[in-house]
Amino acid sequence: MSKKPIIVFEGIEGSGKSYHIHNISRYLKKRKIKHVKIREPGGSINGEKIRRLILDKKSNFNQNTDLLLYLAARSENIEILKKNFRKKIILIDRFVDSTVAYQHYGLGANLDLINLINKYLLKNLRIDFTFLNIVNRRNMAKRLNDRKSLNRYDKFNYQFYKKVQDGFIKLSKKNKRKYLIINSNLDKNENKRLIINQINKLI
Repeated sequence: MSKKPIIVFEGIEGSGKSYHIHNISRYLKKRKIKHVKIREPGGSINGEKIRRLILDKKSNFNQNTDLLLYLAARSENIEILKKNFRKKIILIDRFVDSTVAYQHYGLGANLDLINLINKYLLKNLRIDFTFLNIVNRRNMAKRLNDRKSLNRYDKFNYQFYKKVQDGFIKLSKKNKRKYLIINSNLDKNENKRLIINQINKLI
């Protein structure tokens, strides 16, 4: 594995993935290790424009439009990824697995179409490691409740999030060596330690 890996943080709403990716970015900065951090949807000027459209509470897209908007946002990030690939560590808050988990397992979009477009966009770019953050219903609801504002994807029913999280777990089982499941119902500091230990192995 490259010492400048692509590392992805995945998970449903309230799972702690954004907290942990932010923590790792700070950790790398302290160690003066070059890295870039992006999020999906978003990550670039045009990607952030698409993000606002997708997550707007007034938006009401059908499943294919939703899927293609997410993939369009990813397309806008490809140049950032290519520019930094194997030159800097790349941290990504949501990536390919999120598209499959949310759009296919959650909303029923066609998996072959998702895989085809991702393959076309990513070409030789590959993910080296994924931290999959999981959360139970009670903690997810509590964390969403604590948020100052909610977007469109924060307001689905729990059965939707369960289907998505089960989808993530299925994906992780296909290549266990490249995933670490983080149980975010447990102590936050212990999870931080687990993640930092794994990061140190990767870099």
